Amino acid sequence: MKPQRTVIALMAVALLVAGCGRESGAREDGAGGPAPAASGDFGTLSDVCTPGTPGSAQAQGVTATEIEVGVFSDIGFTKNPDFVDAAKVFTSWCNAAGGINGRKIVTNLRDTKLMEVRQRMLEACREDFVLVGGSAALDGLGVKDRLECLLPEFPAQVSQTANTGSDLQLGAGSSMSENVNPYTGFQDWLINEAFPGSKSAIGMINGDSPITKVMGDKLTESLTAAGAKIAYSDLYPISGVSDWTPYAQAIKAAGVKGLIFYGDFRYLAKLQDVLTSMNYKLDWIDANANSYNQVFLDSAKSSLGQQNNVLDMSGTAPLDAADRVPAVQQVKDLFQQYAPGSAITFQVLRAFQSWLLFAKSATACGADLTRACVYKTAAAETAWTAGGLQAPVDLSKPLADQTRCFNVQQAGPGGWKSAQFSPNTDGLYRCGFTPYRYKADFGQPMTLAWVNKSLADLK
Repeated sequence: MKPQRTVIALMAVALLVAGCGRESGAREDGAGGPAPAASGDFGTLSDVCTPGTPGSAQAQGVTATEIEVGVFSDIGFTKNPDFVDAAKVFTSWCNAAGGINGRKIVTNLRDTKLMEVRQRMLEACREDFVLVGGSAALDGLGVKDRLECLLPEFPAQVSQTANTGSDLQLGAGSSMSENVNPYTGFQDWLINEAFPGSKSAIGMINGDSPITKVMGDKLTESLTAAGAKIAYSDLYPISGVSDWTPYAQAIKAAGVKGLIFYGDFRYLAKLQDVLTSMNYKLDWIDANANSYNQVFLDSAKSSLGQQNNVLDMSGTAPLDAADRVPAVQQVKDLFQQYAPGSAITFQVLRAFQSWLLFAKSATACGADLTRACVYKTAAAETAWTAGGLQAPVDLSKPLADQTRCFNVQQAGPGGWKSAQFSPNTDGLYRCGFTPYRYKADFGQPMTLAWVNKSLADLK
């Protein structure tokens, strides 16, 4: 594949991870916005951020008055503001509440521009205390350098095998080890409970790039092991097509009843518009959580009342739960205060979970702030809920080795709303499923041992 085609082929993957819109290394102190918050409490968490008298600086990126935190994104390529919005809102609130024991959080926005992950990681290794609330499509390119410089990461999302579940990485955004399917519970609900008639006629369309193709390979194995039949599978040029009619005709000809789509959600909207114009309605379409935004709803507006778009929030509390979950309402209030008009997406909610984990752990470390203390404090959380923004997870053990939760959102003319999926935890989640473990070798996340280091080296 020629270099220009390579960039185009990765574009849709980059659009799956949000970013922040400033030049690499640009500093943002989060000091803007209205009057200071009255409290550093968030949801069920007390004193996430608080005033104090900082001690002497002992760690990189930490002074007597500031903490430098890196935020990764592909904003120079995607123009997606989700992660910068989350960073701005969280740090504005936290700093107004006193910061981390009196230290102000300053963000260094690391714009990877899709292809410059390693360059930004080397910069972060020289300047940042930790990485929080970000993501990059080609994040595997920087994980070796991150581990070599012992830089902890609290990501909003992860993408490539080398980084997914890698060492010195914590939070729900770190997902699971690449050898399990985190969507097992959701998919079993779709094919065995909600729409059992679709089990024999699953369709799959993936963007034609190495990254999205492997996602399809994994789901094919997992669904087949669950007794489902893949009736249709195809690739499309990752840069999109001018006419989705041939794909829609093939889906109809194969009798597909449940469709999984990996790629830019705008393309999915165009495809289902064609399906609707052909009077072909599927039982369900898995739009995936990156479609949890207003842009998708607007793009698919003409077919929302016809096609059944669903997605798995993977244990993240949805926006329509704000009346029941104070933490969700608090995110909405903080965005109204510090970033009015900015959208709250799935990526924003995941980023907030990561920021909360970092801040709570750093505050608990007191004046003697070190990477080792922050990481080990976060890793000791055995029932982390981010103050109510997510279903409980035990961060003291690998996420791949514990039962998990899912929760389903359904799109309609009124927006994304919680579907009827019989939650059994907090009225929001279905918990207790065991992720399917892949038999094929899809690679492994990188460990400290790969760079001849161990957790004992973290200071």
